[in-house]
Order: sequence, then C-alpha cells, then structure tokens
Amino acid sequence: MLEPAHLHFKIYKPFEMLSQLHSNDAKELRNKRFLTELHNFPEGIMPIGRLDEKSEGLLLLTTDGKLSDLINRSGVEKEYYVQLDGEITNEAIELLQHGVEIGFHGKKYTTKNTSVHRLSTLPVLPDPDKKLRIGRHRPNSWISITITEGKFRQVRKMTAAVGFPTLRLIRMRIGDIELTNLIPGEVIPIHHLSI
Repeated sequence: MLEPAHLHFKIYKPFEMLSQLHSNDAKELRNKRFLTELHNFPEGIMPIGRLDEKSEGLLLLTTDGKLSDLINRSGVEKEYYVQLDGEITNEAIELLQHGVEIGFHGKKYTTKNTSVHRLSTLPVLPDPDKKLRIGRHRPNSWISITITEGKFRQVRKMTAAVGFPTLRLIRMRIGDIELTNLIPGEVIPIHHLSI
C-alpha cells in the first residue's frame, strides 16, 4: 500500500504571530497568536524552521518530518529584507558580509560570511503593522541579507552589532521558494517541496 503523499504549504507569517501551531502553556494561550488561526492545517503539519514573533514573511510547513529536518540542517539560503534604524554605511555592510560577533546561549558566536547589499529601490511590501514604531522623521535604510545558518534572532543581533538596529524584518526566500505576492496571513498549498 502506498503511503499517503506529504502535504506542504507556504505562508506569509504575520507580525506578532508565533511560528507554532499551539501551546501547552495556558498563560501563553491568552495573549499569543498561533498559525492555526490562518488555516485548517492537516494533522501532522509542522513549520520548517522559525521566524521570531516580531518578524514576518515566508514560512514553510510540511507533514514530512525528514524533509523538515534536512532543510533545517543543510545550510539552505534564507534571504531577508531588513529595514534598519539609520542610513547604513558601506563599512557596516562590509562587517556584516565578513561575519560579526553576536551572543548566542550566553556565548560569543561569529557569524559566517554572508551576502549583504543595500536595496536602492524600495521593495513593494505590505504596510508595516501599526505596532511597529517606524519613525517617519528619522532616516532609515533597507538591506537584503542572505544567511545559511539560523541562530535565534540572528539577523537582528547582526544588525545591532554594527550599530543599525532592525526595525522591520521580512523573510523573502528559502532556497528557491519565494514569498512573491503573498499578503500577511495568506496560505498557499505547494504540490512539490524541493529547496
């Protein structure tokens, strides 16, 4: 008998939603938003990797645990568009490209070399959540950063380490799969998931 085919989805995870389906913590349930409010997902579904609560953008879900594991451990490229507090300098971009020291589990960690460039034309994106305090009167800038590792809050820690805190963080791509024109909260089934 053939095993049932695995199911895969891509979603635009909204700002202030956890990258999980539910919680066993009663206190957390009261004030947190979970992926189950977006779609009636099939049993056995799991997110591939995470996006922190304050970040938004592409998140993949699958019923294939082996595939999820493979993607999480194989150093697949993940591209983010990042809005920064301040007009980023060439020097800061260079530092990010060659690796910066961040804290991770109470230890110092130096990030791997990565691709970073300034976005000269602003991407067409959904409006930021109203809770994001993006000052209209202060200069800010956008960069694209592509990493192959995924330490907790890594991109935020990296931009802070070079003096340009992250205001808004949107994951645009995982491997070959792109966010394209999804809007926050949108869920699309994918027939074949290969990264």
